[in-house]
Amino acid sequence: MAQAADFHSLALCVLTVSDSRTLANDSSGDYLVEALTQAGHRLAERALLPDDRYRLRALVSRWIADDTVDGILVTGGTGFTGRDSTPEALLPLLDKEMPGFGEIFRAISFEEIGTSSLQSRAFAGLANGTFLFALPGSTSACRTAWEKILRAQLDARTRPCNLATLRPRLKE
Repeated sequence: MAQAADFHSLALCVLTVSDSRTLANDSSGDYLVEALTQAGHRLAERALLPDDRYRLRALVSRWIADDTVDGILVTGGTGFTGRDSTPEALLPLLDKEMPGFGEIFRAISFEEIGTSSLQSRAFAGLANGTFLFALPGSTSACRTAWEKILRAQLDARTRPCNLATLRPRLKE
C-alpha cells in the first residue's frame, strides 16, 4: 500500500471583493483565513477591494507575479448584479481555466440552495503557476467551497490526486 504524502503548507492570499464590507465585518474573508490556517496553510496576504475590475486585476496580478504565493482565494463579485465584475476582471489573467471547479461547486450548491446555484459564476484556474479560486461572497458559499472541494485539493495527502502535489510542476 502506498504511503500518503506529507502535508505541504501553501502560502495563500485572501481577497474580498465588496462595495459594502470592511475588514471589521468581512465574515467570508474571516472564514477563509481561519479555515486555511486551521488546515495548516499560511496566510500570505489579505485584502478587501471594491468591485472595480482594474483594482482587482492590479492586486491579483501582483500576487500572481510573486513566486512565494501558491494560491489566491477571492470571495465576492461573482453574481449577476451590475457591480459584480470578478470574472470579467480576473478571467483574462488566467493561463488555464479549471472548469471542473465551477461545475462541482454549482452541483454541490444545488444540493444546498437549489436552483439559486445557477446564479453563481464561481470559477478557478491557474496563472503563472498560482492557483486562483473565485467564490461567491456569502460565508456559507465559502464554507461549501472550502469544506467540500478546496481543503482536500490543497492537501497533498488527498488521494487519488490533488492540486497541491502539482505545484512543483505547474511551470514546466
